[in-house]
Amino acid sequence: MGDSELDGPDGLPPPPPVPPNVVPIKVEPVKKVSKPKRVPMARTGLGNKGNKIQLLTNHFKVAVSNADGYFFHYCVSLFYEDDRPVESKGVGRKVLDRVQETYASELAGKDFAYDGEKSLFTVGPLPQTKLEFTVVLDEMSSNRNTGNGSPAGNGSPNDADRKRMRRPYHSKTFKVELSFAAKIPMQAIGNALRGQESENSQEALRVLDIILRQHAAKQGCLLVRQSFFHNNPKNFADLGGGVLGCRGFHSSFRATQGGLSLNIDVSTSMIIQPGPVVDFLINNQGVRDPGGIDWAKAKRTLKNLRIKASPSNMEYKITGLSELPCDRQTFSMKQRNGRDANGDGEPEMIEMTITDYFVNIRRMELVYSGPLPCINVGKPKRPTYIPIELCTLVSLQRYTKALSVQQRSSLVEKSRQKPQERMAALTEAMKTNNYDAEPALRASGVTISSQFTQVEGRVLQPPRLKFGKGEDFTPRNGRWNISNKVFVEPIKVERWAIVNFSARCDIRGLVRDLTRLGEQKGMMIEPPFDVFEESPQSRRAPPPARVEEMFQQIRAKLPGAPQFLLCLLPERKNCNIYGPWKKKNLADLGIVTQCAAPSRVNDNYLTNVLLKINAKLGGLNSVLAIEHSCSIPFVSKVPTMILGMDVSHGSPGQSDIPSVAAVVSSRHWPSISRYRASVRTQSPKVEMVDNLFKPISDTEDDGIIRELLLDFYTSSKKRKPEQIIIFRDGVSESQFNQVLNIELDQIIEACKFLDEKWSPKFTVIIAQKNHHSKFFQPNSPDNVPPGTVIDNKICHP
Repeated sequence: MGDSELDGPDGLPPPPPVPPNVVPIKVEPVKKVSKPKRVPMARTGLGNKGNKIQLLTNHFKVAVSNADGYFFHYCVSLFYEDDRPVESKGVGRKVLDRVQETYASELAGKDFAYDGEKSLFTVGPLPQTKLEFTVVLDEMSSNRNTGNGSPAGNGSPNDADRKRMRRPYHSKTFKVELSFAAKIPMQAIGNALRGQESENSQEALRVLDIILRQHAAKQGCLLVRQSFFHNNPKNFADLGGGVLGCRGFHSSFRATQGGLSLNIDVSTSMIIQPGPVVDFLINNQGVRDPGGIDWAKAKRTLKNLRIKASPSNMEYKITGLSELPCDRQTFSMKQRNGRDANGDGEPEMIEMTITDYFVNIRRMELVYSGPLPCINVGKPKRPTYIPIELCTLVSLQRYTKALSVQQRSSLVEKSRQKPQERMAALTEAMKTNNYDAEPALRASGVTISSQFTQVEGRVLQPPRLKFGKGEDFTPRNGRWNISNKVFVEPIKVERWAIVNFSARCDIRGLVRDLTRLGEQKGMMIEPPFDVFEESPQSRRAPPPARVEEMFQQIRAKLPGAPQFLLCLLPERKNCNIYGPWKKKNLADLGIVTQCAAPSRVNDNYLTNVLLKINAKLGGLNSVLAIEHSCSIPFVSKVPTMILGMDVSHGSPGQSDIPSVAAVVSSRHWPSISRYRASVRTQSPKVEMVDNLFKPISDTEDDGIIRELLLDFYTSSKKRKPEQIIIFRDGVSESQFNQVLNIELDQIIEACKFLDEKWSPKFTVIIAQKNHHSKFFQPNSPDNVPPGTVIDNKICHP
């Protein structure tokens, strides 16, 4: 039913009018009984299994001597001289720095922590609850002429130039208002350490994190949330395409069982390669010279980047490109010493090209700008043009577009560090950051140790595995070799074919080796129906077209849908065929496919390929020994379903791509090694799964959970799960309550929808990978052993 203007609250019809002379009786509204909010469980104790191991971690102990003090929160409002609010980002810090320099006595000499936007914090109160200041910032003039399309002022300061400049410096006046907003007790940090978290404790830790950001900003760092990147070329790694990986540091305060700690870790961000704009565009677009640049694409890439224009070295923000090349783009200019026909002394306006202006008036040599567009650093209606060869990109500008497969691979390769290298980098970071010199930290009574925190870990025994023919195996160092093992449930491979996308390969030898190795694993592999070779002409076509052409061949020859297709790719890594091929097979046609890159094929490589083929076709490679003997604690005794849930989002810069929610669930209880998956798209960047329960009528539910529950029921001899264990990936601490109170509610509703009397027990386990706690073995070059558990000291209070 659609909303109506006549509807009352909650979409109900409005109450009838009260007749005259009738005194209405006041009816108390029925109070809704709100459900108690679920909260994460407190832990009952520490674990004790496993061999003890002494480790170091990248947490640095923090002492707070001013525990009885208060942080005072002030709202910051910035205005121009004419009372217009300041909306441009990045100005705030300069303005507030000037306020601190100019009005130290009015601020009672206090140091403050400013977040760069609307919030400012001090230790103890400022003299008044509302303060107003006026400051002036001097900047070099960004425009020399006021005519439309005027070139920017970047010449050498000769006498003629000085005369043409209206004023040598362009100063701006700002008004600053500070208004008291709240008072945060520092004692709240102590409460958080005792596990009594509150809004105050989160705010108090936020203030300390803001101090770290401010400290990094003063050092000229690029700030990305709580990560900081110094402008040091030794931290840059070329990823190709005009993009650099920039190594920096994550730094944040954490409340832990061992007290307050500063967690510092190595972090990497992508930045634009600094230097001449033309060099960046040639690199970015993979062309040979400026003549090959796609300028429409360049305009999108360059927008909002900052440049310096030579020879004045002034900084500007790019707003666009000129529509015409430099040697045809004109602007209006007052002719020097010119007079009009009436002789009334007014200078004459003439049209001049940008090239003529810089070459003839400014006496600057332009080598290649003539046929290229100019950089526009003005406003759309009042452009200011600079020849592109005079522009260089400023360092430390984030690259936020999606990386190519090659760039991603290069980033992973170049970000890798051995444990000792990482420890050395973190030790260096503590020295470089010099937090002891930060006045706002000193005012807060905060001191930070320079030593890595020691923790005790426990190394658990690896689980025993069960293979075919009842054979047991215990992994070592997190690895196991299955070269002489038989699969638990091998699949017979029939109705299959090979597709070769121009890979150089002895296909007959490949089939022979696959068949031989499959036999050793218990798999019967029949000869392939056919081998489909890509035609040489197709290799130059775009990847989706190559895939489509291959499928035309397959449809023409195969009698029906294949059980599976083995796809041979020409490159082992970063092959651009991979994405379109998988989409066509899995999303469009529902065909199981396995890709291989047969450049360096040996028995080990092919055995790994067989592991994947067997699992994809419904076989079982190995199981846990305790699963085989039905002796998993809790899980084997009572019908238990295990869910894994995650939401994946588009790459940075792809804000319009739908997010994909995926849930996998165990089947065939008491087995836990068999799973099926259910996938749905949802709104971009939404982390909560919104398709778990979707009733489309009184009798039908189209949600993910119903689908998985019915599959569990039919595959587990018509047993409903009495316990459901949920592993939820990819949510931050601030979203735990949403998982417990939104997603879990949907799952419970899906259960009730199938059977009102059914109420299974739930355990929700959040699996987080993107934390910044790292562990090291003292005086050892090795990584921490697989199976290491740390559940003390640096964990959540």
